[in-house]
Amino acid sequence: MQVNIKLDSIDKVREFVNTVNRFHSDFDLISGRYVIDAKSIMGIFSLDLSKPLSLDIHENDTDDHDELMAALKPFLV
Repeated sequence: MQVNIKLDSIDKVREFVNTVNRFHSDFDLISGRYVIDAKSIMGIFSLDLSKPLSLDIHENDTDDHDELMAALKPFLV
């Protein structure tokens, strides 16, 4: 599944990384031709954060889809 997110401040990036690290699923952030692990704060800072990013979610069976989407809601575009 893919959603668009906006991470427009350092605090928002920190909060986002803490949020996705609570889940077992794999998350990739896509900006143009760059794909990085969304659980890596250093990787996120290597992207152009002035534009919305695509978040590719590889859901794990152990994660609750509704809980995951509720946790990501503050970041969705």
